Amino acid sequence: MNYKEIQELIADFNDSPSRELEITTEDFHIRLSKNKVSQPIVQAPTGIENGPKTANKQVSPAEETKVKKPEKTIDSPMVGSVYLQSEPTKPPFVKAGNHVHKGDVVCIIEAMKMMTEIKSEVAGVISKVLVNNEELVEFGQPLFEVEEA
Repeated sequence: MNYKEIQELIADFNDSPSRELEITTEDFHIRLSKNKVSQPIVQAPTGIENGPKTANKQVSPAEETKVKKPEKTIDSPMVGSVYLQSEPTKPPFVKAGNHVHKGDVVCIIEAMKMMTEIKSEVAGVISKVLVNNEELVEFGQPLFEVEEA
């Protein structure tokens, strides 16, 4: 790409609703982002605690299995606007309580005027919808929580 093409690409990106764009070819790489602040990842400390001592809490086996069974999520594979229904007058693809099978369409993400169907990679029950219709989503952002069947 020459300098003028890069400038046009940046201008088109700035005018688009997309938040991030990355292009890699054999001899060229560019990454554009409109995200102003990146949040540092903070991990909870393990082992020694510096806070006040708390009494040991007894956990029943039922509670223990509840805590140990994490729910799966269906994550966004791209940056774009999420649509939970195919048309404004149509019902949503899925809502909390619906059963989904592997390969079922759960939403659509629009990026640069391209509509991409997002399909479930797990079978189970949608326990929670984590985004709103027409919301801008990031790459890897959880869209739905699924209790595996």
